[in-house]
Amino acid sequence: MAEVNGSAAVGAGLDVNTVGNPTEIAMAYLQDEKTDADVANLNLGELDLTTDEFILDEVDIHIQANLEDDLVKEALKTGVDLRQYSKQVEAELQRIEQASIKDYIKESQNIALLHNQITACDSILERMEGMLSGFQSDLSSISSEIQTLQQQSVSMNVRLKNRQAVRSQLSQLVDELVVPGAMISTILDSPVTEQEFLEQLHELNNKINFAKELSFRETLACSDIQDIVDRLKLKAVSKIREFILQKIYSFRKPMTNYQIPQNTLLKYRFFYQFLLANERTVAKEIRDEYVDTMSKIYYSYFKSYSGRLLKVQYEEVADKDDLMGVEDTAKKGFFSKPSLKSRNTIFTLGQRGAILSPAELEGPILVPHTAQRGDSRYPYETLFRSQHYALLDNGCREFLFLSDFFMVAGNSALDLFNSIMGKTLSMFLKSMSTYVSDCYDSIAVFLCIHIILRFRAITAKRNIPALDKYWEAVLELLWPRFELILEMNIHSIRNTDPQKLGVLDTRPHYITRRYAEFSSAIVSINQTFPNERTNALLGQLQVEVENFVLKMAAEFPSRRDQLIFLINNYDMMLSVLMERAADDSKEVEGFQQLLLARTQEFIEEILSPPFGGMIAFVKEAEALMEKGQLDRLKNEEARITQLVRGFSGTWKQSVESMSQDVMRSFTNFKNGTSIIQGALTQLIQYYHGFHKVLNQPTFRSLAVRSELINLHHLMVEVKKHKPNF
Repeated sequence: MAEVNGSAAVGAGLDVNTVGNPTEIAMAYLQDEKTDADVANLNLGELDLTTDEFILDEVDIHIQANLEDDLVKEALKTGVDLRQYSKQVEAELQRIEQASIKDYIKESQNIALLHNQITACDSILERMEGMLSGFQSDLSSISSEIQTLQQQSVSMNVRLKNRQAVRSQLSQLVDELVVPGAMISTILDSPVTEQEFLEQLHELNNKINFAKELSFRETLACSDIQDIVDRLKLKAVSKIREFILQKIYSFRKPMTNYQIPQNTLLKYRFFYQFLLANERTVAKEIRDEYVDTMSKIYYSYFKSYSGRLLKVQYEEVADKDDLMGVEDTAKKGFFSKPSLKSRNTIFTLGQRGAILSPAELEGPILVPHTAQRGDSRYPYETLFRSQHYALLDNGCREFLFLSDFFMVAGNSALDLFNSIMGKTLSMFLKSMSTYVSDCYDSIAVFLCIHIILRFRAITAKRNIPALDKYWEAVLELLWPRFELILEMNIHSIRNTDPQKLGVLDTRPHYITRRYAEFSSAIVSINQTFPNERTNALLGQLQVEVENFVLKMAAEFPSRRDQLIFLINNYDMMLSVLMERAADDSKEVEGFQQLLLARTQEFIEEILSPPFGGMIAFVKEAEALMEKGQLDRLKNEEARITQLVRGFSGTWKQSVESMSQDVMRSFTNFKNGTSIIQGALTQLIQYYHGFHKVLNQPTFRSLAVRSELINLHHLMVEVKKHKPNF
């Protein structure tokens, strides 16, 4: 029992923190020997096999499980005594236990030190845990404070934006409502022509518009400035009205260049815009005053200018008897006055066509009193061009001024323009209608038509539609008159009696010359702006002239004189036409064909007297050769001999006589030369044919063949007789 108690004491003293040396305690424990009695007193519990409660079935199960153990199998296989083997194992376990205890005792100090360190770490970690808990609570409070600050910041930002928005609107409102003293003093005291007045007028206009806008919103602050703004508006309107009316009245002064005050008004175009926006009655008054003033000025100016222009027009003008088919012997008329050297005939274009050139068309207008001092006279189309160029220039400028100053466009601008220029344009149309109704100068009318066509193109290029209707009205007056005059000329040629035209002459007739000059003039003018009706009338006129030439040619008794007359007239008309018309024009091509046909016939006609026998023989022989019947001429030796010897003896004299006769018959030397060359060429061809016929087997035995002139020698000799001009 003493050992048991000692063991208990040792067990009770195992706490290393309360007893002395741990090594001594461990040794005391190992020296403790347990007796058999102690073993007898052991309580085995569930391991007690002696108890009745132990279930044998479970023991069998455990035995069976242990028998499956590898060590047990090995022991049974070797025949080892299990009791002995059990003691052996127990001794081994005790040995191992003793070794483990020694190791534990050996490391007891380190273990104790580790235990102390772990305890110290536990205390440190406990303090850190406390600190971290404090930090966590602090961070939680800081996070809540940050959220609070963020909410406050968002709220302050919203309030700031709202205040800024309100401030900008209120600031703008206040700025628009406040009427500065500088504005009041400038509007009241400064002249309207100063730049400062114009700037303050813009500001005043903005304040008036802003006040109107606020009045619709029933803003109370508007009533505070309404009275001041209204009084400033009335003052500004009064000063502007006086200024503009003064400029308009200055137009009425004699010899005033109204473009200068117009340019001044354009500089202050905002004045009218201000009146139109704020005082429409005054704006209408100014507009009506301007319309009335400028309408009278333009009417007076153009009426005076047109009257003065008529004083420098040619005194002699064509009348109803000055037609293309009227004979010169019928009356002393337009063409019987050679003393009028500076005047063009009504059928000749001359220099009149220069009026359509860009330099002349848009050149300076005529100054009547200067022309009168120089005793100059002009055809109607020159006066017409000057008058209408002045109208075009002033009309375009006026339309642009109205559109800019009065701020109108489209139909409104056209209506305003017509209210100013309408009286003047009506006067122009009336004057022109009077002139046209008694005009028989078709070239003048046609030039006027093309002047209008070009002026219309100019206004279209400038994008000024103001005069479009006027141009159309003028053309409606001029086109019918031109067509009427042309038809009168056509009828005059158709009704001409050749027997009443005086002595017959093979030279070009004066009626065909009139036609050639007139046709070339119309064709050259009509090229830029072709007109089908004009081309059709010219075609009718050409047909009548061709018929007239044929009727005149029929009056000659001989075919030769008829051909000379036809060739001279065709050549003259063709030459005149080619000076102005294009080479491929219908008129030129028609007369070229006629001239070529009559020239060929005339060549045959002049070759017939001296060489007719040879020519007839060649034609007869060539016809028989084609049929293979040349033998029918075998007995014509005497005829052939006479032809060969006759040609050889007289051809030089005949060619010379023929050349002189041709040159006397044709007024155009170039045309005469061409006819002679054609005749000589035709003669050589006939003589070559004569050679060819005589070289046929039928005539090879003729002795007279040796008397034929060598063809090359003949060509050389013929060239000597060609006239050179």
